[in-house]
Amino acid sequence: MPTPLKTGEVLRSRYKIRRTIGHGGMGSIYLADDLRLEGRQCALKEVEHDRTLPPETIRQARDQFLREATVLARLDHPNLPKVSDYFAVGGRDYLVMDFVPGKDLRMLMLEERQKGAYLNEALVLGWGSQIMDALEYLHSQDPPILHRDIKPGNIKVTPSGLVKLVDFGLVKILAPDEMTITILQGRGTALYTPLEQYGSDAGHTDARSDIYAFGATLYHMLTNSPPAEARERFLNPTCLTPPRQINPAISPQVEKAVLWAMNLHPDERPQDMGVLRKALLGNWSSPVTQVRKPANPGLRDVFRSPGEQTLIWITLGLAIFSLIVTLVR
Repeated sequence: MPTPLKTGEVLRSRYKIRRTIGHGGMGSIYLADDLRLEGRQCALKEVEHDRTLPPETIRQARDQFLREATVLARLDHPNLPKVSDYFAVGGRDYLVMDFVPGKDLRMLMLEERQKGAYLNEALVLGWGSQIMDALEYLHSQDPPILHRDIKPGNIKVTPSGLVKLVDFGLVKILAPDEMTITILQGRGTALYTPLEQYGSDAGHTDARSDIYAFGATLYHMLTNSPPAEARERFLNPTCLTPPRQINPAISPQVEKAVLWAMNLHPDERPQDMGVLRKALLGNWSSPVTQVRKPANPGLRDVFRSPGEQTLIWITLGLAIFSLIVTLVR
């Protein structure tokens, strides 16, 4: 890992480092003061390319960084941090973004877990709706932009309640020839990464890869339990526990939509965010996903059975009739 910058260092005579707020395999993320705009804080994403690579490969990687930074700087959406600048210092490249205050969803989820509670479904869906807005916007660009690292830790809720998808570290732009260009080498976080994303950069990832990661993120937030990794599920298809077995308060519609998004094969997922939105929030019936069922139904599940309910009413009626006969005698 590159040596982090020190507090007080100034880059490009403009950005004064306050502290490190995150780490990655190819650099750090810093909180910095913008010396040209008093009171403005920003986040600096640092990228240092592998110096063991051939010089030509490093040059191509840096050219890719600059091309993609140019694209990201043109994005304008309320649920995405604004990219305001990009530059190079020595062998490192930097992307300058708005600093987003607030807690990330991972922190909020852990707080609920410590209380022995779950995040409220309506609250999670409200956050999810905003993230879907951001992803629809990214996927609708020409060419489409994939995030590739959607997870609770990359989603922040500001003090005003606005949700931001904050990390562009693995962002990928789909070029017209369907080849791909990547700012940072990487495969995302294993818990939320679909199988197709484990291939090379020329792999067949598209919007459905983000849909998988978003579904896995919803699964984690609603259950307080990490989803089984896609690689593990490929070897053992029954290892993903249905969300309602963990948190019965989850509605059946939401469970079906989440599991639909998390199908291992891209063709078996919603084909775009609009379809997934309808499955989660609208009057929409998503395809039934084959998941492991409980070996023994609980008492409440038995009493929900129509046959068992009929038997209960008959038994209750006979008991009341016997009581009346006894009183009359």
